[in-house]
Amino acid sequence: MPALKPTRFEAEVVWLGRVSDRGTDLQAQGATTLPLAFGGADNESHAGVTRASCVRVSALYPKGTEIVNVRQMSVLSQEELDEIAAEMGLASLDPAWVGASLVIKGIPDFTHVPPNSRLQGPDGVTITIDMENRPCVFPGRVIEGVHEGFGKKFKPAANNRRGVTAWVERPGTLNLGDKLRLFIPDQPVWSELETARAQ
Repeated sequence: MPALKPTRFEAEVVWLGRVSDRGTDLQAQGATTLPLAFGGADNESHAGVTRASCVRVSALYPKGTEIVNVRQMSVLSQEELDEIAAEMGLASLDPAWVGASLVIKGIPDFTHVPPNSRLQGPDGVTITIDMENRPCVFPGRVIEGVHEGFGKKFKPAANNRRGVTAWVERPGTLNLGDKLRLFIPDQPVWSELETARAQ
């Protein structure tokens, strides 16, 4: 019996990009295609089969510990980007400013799809969602350089809308306009979730 359930939800790829050196500039460069290997996209600063641990997993490992890289991609929805922009008072928010790898449209409340869900493309390329990508101050610095006075508004506006991090389960190529099908884990929510979060 399959543990991943196909859903009726389908997303359209509306933006693709790469961040070549996040230490220098978080902005992504837009692309029309994005070939993906097991380590992610070539020439992408988040690519690699392993990575050094960061603050996201600081409860588990000392900073810099080598771990499997499940943060190869930053995936956002166009709907949530539009909501962030509106709350900030901007007409639009360029995905490049937030270092996006992939922007999709068509899946409601995308930031909160279950961890371990999959998005599968026409050629079989499949990415696995790790978890919610919590907002930080770095995109705000990029936005501030474009729209002075707006950068500090990004982090609060992006709360619960920042998309997810993801990794490549099956290599292939993403193209603008591709349709991605959503698969979700076929299991109930853990009965002790709220108790664990409250501890």
